[in-house]
Amino acid sequence: MTRVSSNMANNDVQLNLRRTESRLNKVNQQMGSQQRITSLRDDPIAAGHLVRYQSYLSRAEQFQKNAETLRDQYTVAESYIHQSVDIMQRIRELAVQGANGIYSKEDLSNIAVEVDELLKELVQNANAIGPEGNAIFAGTSLNRTAFEVETGPVSGATSAMITSVKYNGSLNANQVEVDENSYMTSGTPGSQVFWAENQQLIAGRDATTYTVPADGSIMIDGKEINLKQGDNVYSIISKINNAGVAVKASLDPVSNGLNLATTDSHQLWLEDGNGNTLYDLGLIKDSTQRPPYNIAVSATVSGGSLFDTVIALRDSLIQGDYEAIGGKVLGGLDAGLDNLTTRLAEVGSRYERALQNIARAETNVLNATAQVSREGDLDITEAITDMKMLEYVQQATLSNAGKMYSNTLLNYMK
Repeated sequence: MTRVSSNMANNDVQLNLRRTESRLNKVNQQMGSQQRITSLRDDPIAAGHLVRYQSYLSRAEQFQKNAETLRDQYTVAESYIHQSVDIMQRIRELAVQGANGIYSKEDLSNIAVEVDELLKELVQNANAIGPEGNAIFAGTSLNRTAFEVETGPVSGATSAMITSVKYNGSLNANQVEVDENSYMTSGTPGSQVFWAENQQLIAGRDATTYTVPADGSIMIDGKEINLKQGDNVYSIISKINNAGVAVKASLDPVSNGLNLATTDSHQLWLEDGNGNTLYDLGLIKDSTQRPPYNIAVSATVSGGSLFDTVIALRDSLIQGDYEAIGGKVLGGLDAGLDNLTTRLAEVGSRYERALQNIARAETNVLNATAQVSREGDLDITEAITDMKMLEYVQQATLSNAGKMYSNTLLNYMK
């Protein structure tokens, strides 16, 4: 039962005015933020959807930026590799000319001068720095020069020349997320791009009686291979061949040493994980030496880099060795040129994939933006209408209240 008193009318008017002002304030906040939901209580279900849509939109935008960054990196890397292909084609032309036997030793020395300059240009491409100031072909060692150059005297030359070029980067490449749980590689190790021949390594120690003394692991091309206590050389060979790396292991029939051969053109990267298995087998030096130049002195290594092949061509031209130029050197140049072409195709394929990821991310951003707009954006027409109606109700309430309480202090001063 409601009690009727003299204050009831005033309380009702004040209550309705406060409600109208609260609703009007909410509409003003929505108009100012252009958002339909200003607090979770406005629409809890829509607010839950909106949070998820906004989170997905942020991720999609970041995926698009990542893919665009990769696209730019692949474009720069592709240009340097393409130029290196052109350089190698010119070097091969010079090698063919030098191997035909019609040029004098002085002519070959003149050809060697051009080869030496092309070698310098090839090293410059390998040590290229991208727009962000990072080494392109140093793997994850972005702030390090990819290749170290050593110069020294060369027999028959009048000045110091490049005598060796060693890889100074890392084996791994950065992984960049371009979609949900989908990654692409950023950067390419120079030990793969600028390598000429398949590398082969034969240990100088008899491995037929070897057994692993304790549980451990070995690292081949960055892949960890676990070994168990008691594993013999045949078990080790089987585990290496089944590890999914581009390396084939076998037992050398002559020396009975462990034989490792790459299945494509790249530099072997060997390291002991837990234990000293590779050291005991005579493949690498002790653990204080870091790959890739930690091969044991007693091991036999074959297969060199692109720079080794070009240096061999230059030295053969200086010495006038027609047989070497037309044989092993020319074969190494062909292998290096084939590998460069393959790496160029790989970078081009990654570039195309990056473009596909950019296109997909753009579509996802548009779809997510539409979902966010549907759940959270304010209908301006409806909001303006509601605001005007609330303002009209407020003015009408104030007008009626003024008429209900028209007496003032002046009425009692007559």
